Amino acid sequence: MMSIDFMDETESLNDNELQFVEKILQHAADAENIGAAEVSVTFVTNDEIQNINKEYRGKDAPTDVISFAMEELGEGEVEIVGSMEPRMLGDIIISLDRTKEQAADYGHSFERELGFLAVHGFLHLLGYDHMTKEDEKTMFAKQEEILSSLGITRDGYEGE
Repeated sequence: MMSIDFMDETESLNDNELQFVEKILQHAADAENIGAAEVSVTFVTNDEIQNINKEYRGKDAPTDVISFAMEELGEGEVEIVGSMEPRMLGDIIISLDRTKEQAADYGHSFERELGFLAVHGFLHLLGYDHMTKEDEKTMFAKQEEILSSLGITRDGYEGE
């Protein structure tokens, strides 16, 4: 089972929305055969994610989700040999402002967009990417598979 640490810096999500994200991420971890692991999810405003995007990615604009994978080696870093339990997967940062904007733009529910962004960020932590058409096809198919298996469709959330 995965341990998820939530921080809502906007103080705008309710318990049901946090439980919804937890359910999706636990399901995604099961689908990807992730054993004991830890991940953090932080919910921020557009201003905050823009600052993070500028500092770490050199892009001075808000974005919807940013992931910082702990298992990804940076330049000059050396891989630690041996198994770490639980695995420290990394951090997912989601802009709730962008979540609301994109839900309206795409014509689906806030919950569906929140679920999509959580899964998208989580898959990035696992090494999935969308830099090439082939990688994008693989990652987006995986996202859709995880979401649809929980009844989360482009029309909204069909779950409980």
